[in-house]
Amino acid sequence: MESTHSKIRAFLSQHLRTDSLHADADIFASGLVNSLFAMQLVLFVENEFAIKIDNEDLTIDNFRTINALAQLIDRKTVSAA
Repeated sequence: MESTHSKIRAFLSQHLRTDSLHADADIFASGLVNSLFAMQLVLFVENEFAIKIDNEDLTIDNFRTINALAQLIDRKTVSAA
């Protein structure tokens, strides 16, 4: 089974056309992400992990890195269980 980190990395690599994303690399500071892609990222997370991203979750810190995204997904998955 593919890990949360692996799924996020695969999605980002496919859409950002880079294979060199480190788990703590800031995808926003790097200039790789625009506002349209940020919304695609939210939809990917909701669909792939069957969770609902609430308005209070929509902070850049939750989406800045692969690690931050994985932590958000873990929190949302635990709270949904």
